Amino acid sequence: MKLSAPVYRLKREARLLSRKDNIPLHQALDRLAAREGYGSWSLLAARASATAPAGKLFPLLSPGDLVLVGARPGQGKTLMSLELAVEAMKAGNRGVFFTLEYTEKDILERFRAIGVERERFNGLFAFDCSDAINADYIMERLAPAPRGTFVIIDYLQLLDQKRENPALAVQVRALKSFARDRGLIIVFISQIDRSYDPSRKPFPDLRDIRLPNPLDLKLFDKTCFLNDGEARFQAAG
Repeated sequence: MKLSAPVYRLKREARLLSRKDNIPLHQALDRLAAREGYGSWSLLAARASATAPAGKLFPLLSPGDLVLVGARPGQGKTLMSLELAVEAMKAGNRGVFFTLEYTEKDILERFRAIGVERERFNGLFAFDCSDAINADYIMERLAPAPRGTFVIIDYLQLLDQKRENPALAVQVRALKSFARDRGLIIVFISQIDRSYDPSRKPFPDLRDIRLPNPLDLKLFDKTCFLNDGEARFQAAG
């Protein structure tokens, strides 16, 4: 059954419905799922996950890769990153989510939005929202991480926010070397500049990454750009 809108849009609609009708988010999600012809949101999300791009994209990633996932707000870049992490954990690898943006409750909601209960991956998934997050902090926390660990950094531009942090280019270079030495996959969620116009080109690209300070985007091995429920994945180098 074809959905009336991409999952990320339905989830956004559910959040609005939750606020408007003063009901829990899970009830709003189930209400929208019923409208789409499914008995519950978990069934809708499971069906959507079966055809989601992450299942096709994950096998294209290799230990040591630095990956950029970019989109304008509300286009599903966090959900895509988590879906990729789920694929990694299904294969028995660990997943780690570093964020200066979300709370653990937010991430739990996003797991539910893609039809996954975090408990399914107990012992494999870790969440870190420390205010101290930067490249050195991430590498210290990942020192014992085994090869194949899937790491999400939310998001690229926030590493550049504190003046006491090293330059963004220095941090990304350090994380690239660390990923290759340790065999990790590191995904950076990235903002897209507001000047990007989807009416002129269907997907943003590296030229649309919002960069307050210089960064050689050739440091990234692969990119995934999202727009209007579709994804474009390619090698960046």
